[in-house]
Amino acid sequence: MKTKLLLLAGAGLSLLSVPALAQDAVPPPSAIPDPETADPRGDFTIVGVGAGILPNYEGSDDYGFSPVPAAIGQIEGFRYSFLGNRLSVDLIRDGYGPTVDLQAGPIGVIGFNRTSADAIDDPQVALLDERNTAIELGGYVGIGKTGVLTSDYDRLSATISYRYDVAGAHDSGILTPTVAYTTPLSTKALVGLFLSAERVENGYGDAYFSVSAAESLRSGLPVYDADGGWKNYTIGFAGAHSLTGDLTGGLQMVVGGTYRRLLGDFSASPVTAIAGSPHQWLGTVGLAYSF
Repeated sequence: MKTKLLLLAGAGLSLLSVPALAQDAVPPPSAIPDPETADPRGDFTIVGVGAGILPNYEGSDDYGFSPVPAAIGQIEGFRYSFLGNRLSVDLIRDGYGPTVDLQAGPIGVIGFNRTSADAIDDPQVALLDERNTAIELGGYVGIGKTGVLTSDYDRLSATISYRYDVAGAHDSGILTPTVAYTTPLSTKALVGLFLSAERVENGYGDAYFSVSAAESLRSGLPVYDADGGWKNYTIGFAGAHSLTGDLTGGLQMVVGGTYRRLLGDFSASPVTAIAGSPHQWLGTVGLAYSF
């Protein structure tokens, strides 16, 4: 087994998952591959699909199920990830072993928030105008450190991204700082957690949290004008456990969960405070295969 694959597969699977269903003991040094013989740029791919439970819309207290496809991997040292509605590529090749690496590359997100009234259970919010599908394009930069606390194989990273809607859904930008930590418990299990926040511009607040006079007449919700600002913070937990093979090859069970708290104008908006809740939960469970 290659050390690089263990580290990257673990980091990738943590994006799909929460604490492992079972925790194997940390392997002894003899189970850890020799850095001198491992390939630092070994290619790998993780593909998976899960079932996610998430709010009907941002700010909703009604929930529904949705499929969650994913693919994460590395080609010639360049890492990529596709998670549900998000695609990113790291254009800076990583270092090897316990080291510091820089991250930078493009990111794209497709936003489906309130694009269909049929998908909204709340009768008042369902009477508001439907929103267009957002296509948010931008980039991110970050720094990561492997070998931090528990072993040479855990990883701490900090990133910041900015993306802008180019499809006319909200015509504004979103800034997202994130801190994440992942640690393998063995060659078959890992756990991780992350903390992030989002700061949005006025167009986003107006599109998804304002209520116009016409919408107020139809829905009964009060008129409201939302501005931009810090929209939320999110805490997430992740985990994976191999069902066959290990984290670098075979079938894994992945689970995950996040708690998101809406803030300021976004918490006070009628679509949240009256029709929904500022407390947002998301959970996923699925299978992934790595090779």
